[in-house]
Amino acid sequence: MTGKILISACLAGLPVRYNGSAKPLLHEAVDRWRAAGRLVTLCPELAGGFAVPRPPAEIENGLDGDDVLDGRARVLEISGGDVSAAYIEGAHIALDVALAHGCRHALLIDGSPSCGSGFVYDGSFSGVRHVGKGVTAALLRRNGIAVYSDGQVDALARDLAETA
Repeated sequence: MTGKILISACLAGLPVRYNGSAKPLLHEAVDRWRAAGRLVTLCPELAGGFAVPRPPAEIENGLDGDDVLDGRARVLEISGGDVSAAYIEGAHIALDVALAHGCRHALLIDGSPSCGSGFVYDGSFSGVRHVGKGVTAALLRRNGIAVYSDGQVDALARDLAETA
């Protein structure tokens, strides 16, 4: 068996999203990895101390997770509350878990202010999205972990086959 894969808990079928829902990722490769014991399931937002449900949050001013990590942007709840510290804490816990399990790859839900890897929302809470990554995706990438979105399972499977 090759290395383990960190996966967003919502993609693993757990109802941990801000609104209490899950987004189960139905794909034969994910089923195969699950059966082989390769998936390490984590929700960075719950790890950072949030509850379910919780208010929606977005990264302000059309920025992304790198900006949050570097102190140039905040993660704000729809009410305006700054929850950046909890997102950063959850990202560090996700990194620690990934490293402890030898995960060199992560499969994360796109759009999330934590897990987005292709896009995040612009902070206006109007459904506008832009290219960027969430706080956890940014921290994982900075530490050499390859991050894939829920729409990139086939690419992850190809990359894993090449490194096997």
